[in-house]
Amino acid sequence: FQRCSHSINWIRTRQWMKEFGQVYEQQYAVALFNSVRFEIEGGGGTQSQLLHRKDPLAGRTIFSGSLFQYLEENRKWRNRFVFVPNDYTINLYESKAAHDRGLHPKVTINCAGYKALTSMEEYMELINKSLPGVKAKVGSNPFIKCETGFPLILWHPYARHHYFCVMTEKEQKKWHAVLQDCVRDSNNGLPENCTVKTPAFTDAVRLHRQARGQYGTWDMMCGTPPQILANLVMESLHPDIRNMIVPRLKGKMQQRQKNWMLISDAVYKQVLFQTTGQYEALVEACEAQRGPLDARLRTDMDQLITSKEHVSSKLRALVLPKAEQILRTNIQPYINSILEALMDPTSRGFAEVRDVFFREMVEISKNSLNGGGKEKMGENMERLSMLAFHPVKMQSCYEKVEELNLEGLQQRFDVSSPSVFISRAQILMREQMDNAVYTFEQLLNQSLEAQGDSDMCKITQRCQDRVLKKYDYDSSSVRKKFFREALLQIIIPYMLQQLAPSCSPELPRFKELIFEDFSRFLLIENMFEEVVLQSVSKDIMMAVKEAAVQRRHNLYRDSIILTNSDPNLHLLGENPQVDWATKFGGDEPEGPVSSADEGRVFGRRRKQVVSMIQPDGVPLPYESCLEVPGVELIPEEDAEMFLSKEEDQLENEEDQLGKEEDLGPKSPDSVNEIRDLINPVVEVVVPVSKVEQSEITNKTEATTGSITVEDGVKEDVTHVTTVVETVPKGSLQEKTSPQAILQQLAASKKQEVDKDEAAIQNAIEKLEIAVQEDESEQITEISAAESDNESSPPLVTDSSSREDSGFQSPTSEGPVTNGLNGEEKIVDPIEVEVVLS
Repeated sequence: FQRCSHSINWIRTRQWMKEFGQVYEQQYAVALFNSVRFEIEGGGGTQSQLLHRKDPLAGRTIFSGSLFQYLEENRKWRNRFVFVPNDYTINLYESKAAHDRGLHPKVTINCAGYKALTSMEEYMELINKSLPGVKAKVGSNPFIKCETGFPLILWHPYARHHYFCVMTEKEQKKWHAVLQDCVRDSNNGLPENCTVKTPAFTDAVRLHRQARGQYGTWDMMCGTPPQILANLVMESLHPDIRNMIVPRLKGKMQQRQKNWMLISDAVYKQVLFQTTGQYEALVEACEAQRGPLDARLRTDMDQLITSKEHVSSKLRALVLPKAEQILRTNIQPYINSILEALMDPTSRGFAEVRDVFFREMVEISKNSLNGGGKEKMGENMERLSMLAFHPVKMQSCYEKVEELNLEGLQQRFDVSSPSVFISRAQILMREQMDNAVYTFEQLLNQSLEAQGDSDMCKITQRCQDRVLKKYDYDSSSVRKKFFREALLQIIIPYMLQQLAPSCSPELPRFKELIFEDFSRFLLIENMFEEVVLQSVSKDIMMAVKEAAVQRRHNLYRDSIILTNSDPNLHLLGENPQVDWATKFGGDEPEGPVSSADEGRVFGRRRKQVVSMIQPDGVPLPYESCLEVPGVELIPEEDAEMFLSKEEDQLENEEDQLGKEEDLGPKSPDSVNEIRDLINPVVEVVVPVSKVEQSEITNKTEATTGSITVEDGVKEDVTHVTTVVETVPKGSLQEKTSPQAILQQLAASKKQEVDKDEAAIQNAIEKLEIAVQEDESEQITEISAAESDNESSPPLVTDSSSREDSGFQSPTSEGPVTNGLNGEEKIVDPIEVEVVLS
């Protein structure tokens, strides 16, 4: 199987990449033409009112904490330390000490293409869909048993799955938010600032899928270009491998599922390795030709534009009549429904972003009014600066957009799932939040430098009002652009699919209208799509414009344009990011963290957005995801600050902690501890005869009786446990029945009380006599009385005078003496546990 599948993978991937490479080279020249033309002619567009931070996560880490990971090698759960740097990869370490020492992680997970799940039922449903014919029951577990009721699973259609669990529902929600953030950021792997490579790649993927009859949206357009190409290869290769291998799998259902996932992961790794190398070679070859192509474009740009307009006019004569008919009958009736389904959840999400930002502003203003001081202000601003990247704080915003539902429209327009639009909207929401925060920081810093901090509350309020006004305008512009793009992504593939049968055979004859020297930059396929796009753009723009009139969506009309409303503001965007901890007297020095120290705890600690630290080698408490204010910039629970002290102690003992064995999930309170509190145990030593030594055994006998403990409380005895211990050079004690043990316990207690009373009475009498004598005699008599007290130790004592955790006799620490007939004889002790109810 392995040799056969490996050869199939290699041949199929190589053939597929060869075909894709030809399309990519063509689209690279077209993208370069569009980029140079845009650079020469310029382009309009709404000017952003908020500032944009160039590198918001510079010198930051996202997250760290501890949870349990399922190891498939030994089928056990192990406590792992999780560290998420600013590239949103998940790094799993043996312990926090291993991370702090700079060791390599045990596992590194790139979350592109994954789904974060929180239930086994949802996971089983996806497993059954990916492996038809090998179905498990809805309630059964696939070859793993979650030790708690709060699992966290990273599922991928082709790659390896990862299983985690936590102790409480609150932890699960926090971890799920973090994992979703990692997936969301990793899926957004195509850089928008690459004006040539990114459009060339996306157009090549789209045209390559359309050549195979796949026109709709694709939810596996996730990650970096090599990952997207691997997903594209697996889309066609995966069913063939499954049909060939799955019928030959042996064993039980769960074992077959596990084996198939291992095979799928191995195939995916091989394909990804090939696509990575071949894509890098392809891009390198195209980049090598960019210089000469750019020079030709700038020389012949006017002629290229004229030739393109001539061919486009001929295409419009062919395409527009057919496109308008399809648009009028099959699309226009549904545009408003699609737009409404997009606008409601998206607008609620952006409104929630505004509310979250406003609530943070209110907290800062409260601190100023209550006289929190500069240091407190610095802490609040440091937390605010990373608000957009705090997964828990932003979760309420993301959840609003997740309500987006295109049910009823997905099949008509071949939309695989709304996840493509949900992810894009969430990325835009995070960008707008960070832009608002960054603008507020720059405005506040400028005002404080100009006016001082004498009236901090008024300055903060003024800056807040300016930022919220700018956010409302930018939010409206971003949403309208998002609605237009989403409508185009839904409608254009549908129209191309409908027009393809009648128009595709006619396209080759238009190639004769293009000069051979220009044929590399002007492709008929791209010009055909532009004509279709122009035919539907007018209706889409009109629908969005009409929606802006409705006040419930909080959109600005297109006639309202803010241009240069704050001309000095954009000059602040060139300023470096404000270090509020240093500005308001913090201890941390300025300057970025070097790459050599990234992810390590040497010198200055990297600022972290959110943290859920669990000390290594310590069982997880009832609430294991506790924030550490010393590390986290946006704490969740103020009552959990005590854990920062434990973290400092653990850093000093990291060598020992790294060697400790991981503990499995268990209850925060030991069952034995609870049982001992309900039924306390008294341990005593009783003598037995040497003759009956061989008959003594370890056993527990039920009995009835009572015993008076030292505090005078009478306790009932329910069980007597006999434990035999061997002591060198000693004779065995007499075997004693449970009833005899109870009698001896009672007698010992009575003897102890009697001797104590006699000693006290004797001391009182001597003290009365000593009062009448001189001072020296008095001291002598008292000393004698004290010596008398010391000469009568109790036979049995309660361990409460020595330890509060339970009852234990000091006599169990070593041999006891039996003073019969004035002779001392060492005997072996027998520990007897008396369970009190």
